[in-house]
Amino acid sequence: MDISFPLRDAILENLQSGKWRAGDRLPTERELSEQFGISRSTVRKVLQDLKDRGLISQTVGSGTYVTDEATSTLMSLAKGDPVRLTSPAELMDARLALEPAIVEMVVGNATGADFDRMEACCVKAEAAGTVEEFEHWDGMLHEVIADSAHNSFVTNVFKLMNQVRAQGEWGMLKKRSLTPERRVTYQEEHRLLVSALKNRDLARARELTVSHLLRVRRNLLNY
Repeated sequence: MDISFPLRDAILENLQSGKWRAGDRLPTERELSEQFGISRSTVRKVLQDLKDRGLISQTVGSGTYVTDEATSTLMSLAKGDPVRLTSPAELMDARLALEPAIVEMVVGNATGADFDRMEACCVKAEAAGTVEEFEHWDGMLHEVIADSAHNSFVTNVFKLMNQVRAQGEWGMLKKRSLTPERRVTYQEEHRLLVSALKNRDLARARELTVSHLLRVRRNLLNY
């Protein structure tokens, strides 16, 4: 997991819950560094990101404070774009909870045309010349699988998931972690999963989904 995530998530949680309100002073960089076991340079990067969002302000010689606009800014971000504040770790937790659960619907409802779309995604991912292109078709495969459940709610949830995957933070982690060997493994796992779905093998499809997602999480987030 990116070592900055726990600090970032903790600050956002304190702001969203109202524990820290407008005008409240945040702990010092040294205190945050010691509490989260990260370097002060990493702390500064997190604080700069939150400052850029208008959530905190910094005064030299005084400290870091919650801005008067923090609450309204958080509400505006969440309302205007519900995926903006979703971290890669949160996305992986959601995927592990949801994707194995919809396999039964896919096995029961997928059509021949759905399987053709899955195959097309595999082919295009394997032919991708860049990490960004591969990531696009990787995400599309999972979206097509979800769409094959033929449940509008599931389809909409997975469209949101792919919006999170389009964020810079996810892309940065994927580019950093995607070695040629890992890409080949992902492609092989995709092929096995599509085959299990086509064979209507529910137990195998669930097993493959979980093992694939656990591998992705381990490669991206190191746990």
